[in-house]
Amino acid sequence: MSSLKFGTSGLRGLVTDLVGWPSYAYATAFFRSMAANASTRTVLIGRDLRDSSPGIAATVAHAAVAAGFSAIDAGAVPTPALALEASRRGACAVMVTGSHIPQDRNGLKFYRPDGEITKADEAGILAALAGVVPGEIPAGNSPAMPAPDALERYRRRYQDAFPVDALAGLHVAIYQQSSVARDLLTDILAASGARVTPIGRSDTFVPIDTEAHRPEDIAFIRKTMSSGAFDALVTTDGDADRPLVADGTGRIVRGDVLGLMTARYLSVDTVVVPVTAGSMLERAGGFRRVVRTKVGSPFVIAGMEQAKRDGASAIAGFEANGGFLLGSDLTITGRILPALPTRDAMLPILATLAAARASGKTLAAFVASFDAGEMASDRLPDTPSERSGALLRQLGETSFQRDFLRPVGTPQAIDGQDGVRIELDGGRTIHFRASGNAPELRCYTEAQSEAEAQELLRWGLAAAAAAMEASVKRP
Repeated sequence: MSSLKFGTSGLRGLVTDLVGWPSYAYATAFFRSMAANASTRTVLIGRDLRDSSPGIAATVAHAAVAAGFSAIDAGAVPTPALALEASRRGACAVMVTGSHIPQDRNGLKFYRPDGEITKADEAGILAALAGVVPGEIPAGNSPAMPAPDALERYRRRYQDAFPVDALAGLHVAIYQQSSVARDLLTDILAASGARVTPIGRSDTFVPIDTEAHRPEDIAFIRKTMSSGAFDALVTTDGDADRPLVADGTGRIVRGDVLGLMTARYLSVDTVVVPVTAGSMLERAGGFRRVVRTKVGSPFVIAGMEQAKRDGASAIAGFEANGGFLLGSDLTITGRILPALPTRDAMLPILATLAAARASGKTLAAFVASFDAGEMASDRLPDTPSERSGALLRQLGETSFQRDFLRPVGTPQAIDGQDGVRIELDGGRTIHFRASGNAPELRCYTEAQSEAEAQELLRWGLAAAAAAMEASVKRP
């Protein structure tokens, strides 16, 4: 059985399941589904720094030419840089990346000329895939023409928007690892006035997850920051659409808190976030409106588009992984920053550091001033969807829900649009949802202290496992 599957952002799976004919077939299906509506028969192709990405990108280019598209090779670029250039050209785009997942996996992210594909587009691709007849892949080098200006336009986007002294006085460690933006990130922060020190460059792929941090990454960051030499450490995931920022103590700043600080710095009045973002957005965000959606950038983008139709003018979206989506043109210190409605790591890194510097506080003190509370998350692996689905349906029933939660508190409000998110008394939340691309049940908790959030998480995982086991044994 193939591991290839559409998740919260694009197609992903094992490299062995993607290289060769599968990537050719999925790309062909995308081009066929886009052909009727594309303003131009042009596609930009980008890639991250995984070993498998150049070969898959060449296969995608062959599929594009066979489908009657002109293929343009943007090279190794951040996903938001590729999306920005595709929008400028009115072209489709395909990014070859597995984002934060390990080296033995990879994926494809598809873009229409107006931005990320929707869930309806995914269905269209799968429908077109059924009509792709297996055959041989054209041999030879990639037929795509180079487009070296894509990366430069993305660089200018931020160098034009942020003053040259926006980060003056800050010493920032740039954890380069294998991020496709490792050199660009170093250059842009330096151009904004920071003193930068590149560290940890790697010739092998490092799967940096900006939400579920690996113990070795946490240890490396804490050791680096223990010297006291740096005000902050920054990095991104593999394709640079998700940021990671750590303060001077080595503590990693939560992704939704980065989004909160960025949106406040940009004077955004309407924010769109998935249900996994912290409740501090409603409690202390200072926004005119907070819209919550299912998990995944397509849902956040749809929420931003609806907010625009409803009359909002300063709109942004962000996710718990830190990826920031700019839904409307905004102004930074008198400089226009055009909309970029796809996940981006560069903007929240720059805006967070600039906001902390402008406050006159350390990054740690600046983060603390938002009183964002604490969150924790983990998962129950090897949980079939039918078991997790049954539990989630039970949690939607008032009597079961009340009995299930009795050991930890009383439900105050319920959000059932993606799993079951329950607000408890005492300002706590617990949220259960089935993973969109793996057989696992995920649990997210929120409380005022880290210890309380972790204890609620431990209880939640144990209680969910026990309830599912009891359901299996029940005659």
